[in-house]
Amino acid sequence: MKITPNHIEAHNQARLVQHVKRLDFLTSEINNADAILKKLMDFQVAIPSWALGTGGTRFGRFPGGGEPRDLEEKIEDVGLLHALNCSSGAISLHIPWDIPKDGEAIKQLAASHGLRFDAVNSNTFQDQDNQALSYKFGSLQHMDKAVRQQAVEHNIEVIKQGEALGSESITVWLSDGSCFPGQLNFRQAFQNTLESLREIYATLPKHWKMFIEYKAYEPNFYSMTVGDWGQSLLYVQKLGPQAFTLVDLGHHLPNANIEQIVALLLMEGKLGGFHFNDSKYGDDDLTVGSIRPYQLFLIFNELVEGMDALGMSHATDLGWMIDASHNVKDPLEDLAQSVEAIQIAYAQALLVDRKALNAAQMDNDTVRCQEILQSAFRTDVRGLVAEARLRLGGALKPLGLFREVGVRKELVRERGSKTLATGL
Repeated sequence: MKITPNHIEAHNQARLVQHVKRLDFLTSEINNADAILKKLMDFQVAIPSWALGTGGTRFGRFPGGGEPRDLEEKIEDVGLLHALNCSSGAISLHIPWDIPKDGEAIKQLAASHGLRFDAVNSNTFQDQDNQALSYKFGSLQHMDKAVRQQAVEHNIEVIKQGEALGSESITVWLSDGSCFPGQLNFRQAFQNTLESLREIYATLPKHWKMFIEYKAYEPNFYSMTVGDWGQSLLYVQKLGPQAFTLVDLGHHLPNANIEQIVALLLMEGKLGGFHFNDSKYGDDDLTVGSIRPYQLFLIFNELVEGMDALGMSHATDLGWMIDASHNVKDPLEDLAQSVEAIQIAYAQALLVDRKALNAAQMDNDTVRCQEILQSAFRTDVRGLVAEARLRLGGALKPLGLFREVGVRKELVRERGSKTLATGL
């Protein structure tokens, strides 16, 4: 299935008059519309290869039909999404769930859909069929040097796979930790992990980055060896200039001030990227912006302020990726909603009057500070986001066009109603 320019043109023409009215009103209210549009057009969000299938829980998984059966079909699905919104121009592979059989052919297929390869992701939180040693009691932290070496070699192989595809970063997430007091020597686990990460880091190509992701709990519930941003920061500071902390919005204890974490990591020059999702209770992996849209805006507010202060490119200096689980939604529809939610929060953050906010902060005018932020947050910027898509050649309403042309129905016809994507 392909979304053609004719599909998009017909869709947009039917909505153009209403769109122009909305856009004219919005741009008459703000001073920097052109600058915001330029930034929105440059901003791309990577889609992970594991997000194209229906997710699940330990109780069950309920596929919706037409799921991609291999890496080639996953790339085609990301291509569909990118054709609709022109803002999903990268795919992030998880190894070994999605190992290319022919790297050059996969690169050409991705390029034909206007896609590049974002960070590659290693997997030492599961035992694979052909694996000699188990990760039941950890991988890079394991007490057994042979297990640690197996995990190190896997990460090195993932880097080689990424090099062949044109990736420039690797994300390392560890499920390592302990379930019970006394099970683990915390200092030894940290040192083992650091030693293992140093072996991986030593193999990085010069232009690559290593992202160390953290998580407060799950699958281990007493301790996690990279349990929070401080532990991740310790590792990356010890590793060197190519190592950075990666923030997943669901990987925090309840009520954590993620926007403050972001600000401090930026200040230290150690923020590498984001995995976007949303949550009500924990690591729910829900649609971005579906539960806490104001928090998402506040995070972007700190990102914009911090990156501008450091002279960083919004588009290229951090890695942006969605990491969600689509348990009850069509995965492509959920991803379309998430990309738009990210763009909306980003556009709202770009609206913040920085000079006025700084002045109010200097005067300790708490009320004025709140009014400035909430004024930006309450501005309906959907017209700007749609205009950015329109100028790039995308659909004014991506989700609407997805349903109009019956994308999922066509994918079920092509692939079948009982397909199951690889991954979680």
